[in-house]
Formats: sequence, C-alpha cells, structure tokens
Amino acid sequence: MNIFEQASRLKLRFTTPRGDLATEDLWSLPLQSDTKVNLDTLARMVAKQIREREAVESFVEPTRTAGDTLDLQLDILKFVIASRKADNAALLARRAAASEVEMLQGLLAKKQNEALESLSEEEIQARLAALKAAS
Repeated sequence: MNIFEQASRLKLRFTTPRGDLATEDLWSLPLQSDTKVNLDTLARMVAKQIREREAVESFVEPTRTAGDTLDLQLDILKFVIASRKADNAALLARRAAASEVEMLQGLLAKKQNEALESLSEEEIQARLAALKAAS
C-alpha cells in the first residue's frame, strides 16, 4: 500500500500552528516561508516529534501506532517536498529554454535584417517588384 493510500485510509491530518491540514492540503503550501505554514517547518516539527519519541521509546512495549503515524507523515512530507522541488527545477529549466529561444529569435531577426541591408539597390528593387506582382 502506498503512503497516500495509507494516509487516506487513516484520514491523516497534519497539525500546524494554524490548525489541522489534510494530506492533499500539503500540495498548496510553500516550500519555505517566514510568515506562512510551510513544508519545511512542518517536516521539521514532525522530525522533532520522531526524535522525541525515540528518546523515550519503551523497550518493553512493541506498539508504535503513534510512531508509525509520525513516520508516515514524515514520508509524505519528504515526498511532497521532493516533488515540489522537482517541479520548481523543471519550471526554471522551461523558463531558461524559453528565454534562450526568445534571444535566438531576436538574433535571427537581426541577421535577417543584416542580410536584407546588404542587398544592392537593384536586388531590393527586384524583390519589391516581385512582391508587388504577387499581391
């Protein structure tokens, strides 16, 4: 069973200073923010809870249902963070490619203008006559 199926079966919620969030709400959180609930802070909170749990874990009681929930929360947060970072990297790559295409199109237009400017007067008149005849 994948982590999102587990989360939906458990009706998993993430406790934040501003209230509980459902798993699907994580996708709308920023990766980092100084003013808003964000994925980085939320993951740190869950990781801290895991560390605290491990510090007081019983060696007699084998049940770890709360711990399993925390582990699942952290796995989901790590997945969402990695996915959002990959999305951001892909967006940056697309923007860089679009910027390069725009620059190359500008250079091509400049080269085409230079080629037209290098035509002789007779060649320009001949091309104008051909264009007028075609219209």
